[in-house]
Amino acid sequence: MSDAPIKFGTDGWRAVIADDYTFENVERVSQATAKWLKEDYGPSPEVVIGYDARFLSPQFAERAAQVLTQAGVDVISSGEMVSTPAISWATKALDCDAGIVITASHNPPEYNGFKIKAHFGGPAPPEMIAAVEKAVGPASDLPSDEERRTSPPPAHHDVRSGYLNALQEALDIDAIVNSGLTIAHDAMYGTGQGLVTELLGEEQVVPLRHERNPGFHGLAPEPIEERLTDLSATVAESEDCAAGLANDGDADRIGMVDENGDYVSSHRILALLVKYLHEERGRSGDIVKTFSTTHLLGKMGERYGLSVETTPIGFKHIARKMSEGNVLVGGEESGGIAATGHVPERDGIYIGLLIAEMMVKRGKSLSALVDELLEEFGPHYNYRDDIHIREDQKATVLDRLDSKGGLDAVDGHAVEEVQTLDGFKHVTENGWLLIRPSGTEPVLRVYSEAESRGTTRTQLLSVLFRLGRGNTKGPYRRALACVEHHEHMLLVRFGDFHRIPQGRASPNRAVQRGRYVVRPGLRKYTAVRGDGPVVFNR
Repeated sequence: MSDAPIKFGTDGWRAVIADDYTFENVERVSQATAKWLKEDYGPSPEVVIGYDARFLSPQFAERAAQVLTQAGVDVISSGEMVSTPAISWATKALDCDAGIVITASHNPPEYNGFKIKAHFGGPAPPEMIAAVEKAVGPASDLPSDEERRTSPPPAHHDVRSGYLNALQEALDIDAIVNSGLTIAHDAMYGTGQGLVTELLGEEQVVPLRHERNPGFHGLAPEPIEERLTDLSATVAESEDCAAGLANDGDADRIGMVDENGDYVSSHRILALLVKYLHEERGRSGDIVKTFSTTHLLGKMGERYGLSVETTPIGFKHIARKMSEGNVLVGGEESGGIAATGHVPERDGIYIGLLIAEMMVKRGKSLSALVDELLEEFGPHYNYRDDIHIREDQKATVLDRLDSKGGLDAVDGHAVEEVQTLDGFKHVTENGWLLIRPSGTEPVLRVYSEAESRGTTRTQLLSVLFRLGRGNTKGPYRRALACVEHHEHMLLVRFGDFHRIPQGRASPNRAVQRGRYVVRPGLRKYTAVRGDGPVVFNR
């Protein structure tokens, strides 16, 4: 029996299946959730529960429902795989006191998790999560197997259909369908499967990774640029696709590519939404963004007369603002975005189709909309890398930053200000660079923003060297030499490195004057020359 403490991260409790994520620990968290609910909502609180496409998720959801019922909670079950936004919608629509989703979202396939949704239809705020953590008791306090198995089955509700109806009311689906716009949709084997197709019809959707695969083909289902190569190629090679939409494992995050297959960052999606909702739909309200999100939104707020507020990382902080006041758009760098007219929750399907609606209403391609945005508000480029390190290494880096009050320079530019709302954000005349630990994984996240694409990479690479990531006599030293002496040609990925011998650049050899560091296993080498990317196929 386990008595180990259970800690929630920025978005729920997540752990490796059969390690810390066990049936017993799911029972402990479920029982703690029941205690919190009964303390806050009375003797018979009501909960709606759903689950994702991961290994054993239906069984974990069933076990959670049994424990909740045994504790006196009225449980409504989706009875099938559903997205996290669908459960958030159901929590509010069914007037439940909370929602629960068995999901590890975008984490690697060996993980599973437990998300809690508040009564208003968004992530439970920190004080609610703290109450649940505090209520987690030892396994000896759990009901017996016999008591649990004799619990009455939960009521069922067609959450999926209700959620789709809500999207049809929030979006101009008819305009998208009548335009003939075709979208490629990459569900990444997650709960977004079939949703876009049901809304737009089979003729206007090219599905990718819409089958059940609890192993996610060995990849974390996160819709970031490097994991959307198939979507990018599909759209680029198609004569019909106007854009590509991708969602993570529980479909609350978004990734997009334009009609050329070029990645459109969440920073730009956020900015496009502000522009469209304010200019086209005539909506006003606050812009709420997390600490790692583009400063471009500040410029837009000034232009439109909209208040811009920055929160710590984690959508739960944005959700609270949305539940309390008038928020136009709220979002985070990782692709979790919410907009007015829907639940105060990240929803990758809703946001993707809202961008499609913008394309139709404006009569412009996605790339043209991005070009128009940057021409009006100036160039902003963002880059992020996740450095997978041990927890003790992560602590060492953070202690070093804390003891020195951050770095004094980034890529040769003096740091004008160090902001510590969530991590260490170093602001220079050339942009900013943020270093912070992940709240859900053994990862150090490094974010960069500048006016040129190349600068975002050099900022990040030079800081990694200064922090002593790896051995300075090893590949990071070679990478730094590349920054210092060959700025016209910088390879931008890192990880397990190897070198390319000196030689001339060609379609099959990404080399030019010296030695460059690349990450093996990619389908192409990416380099930066000036302000634009230069891609050499492997």
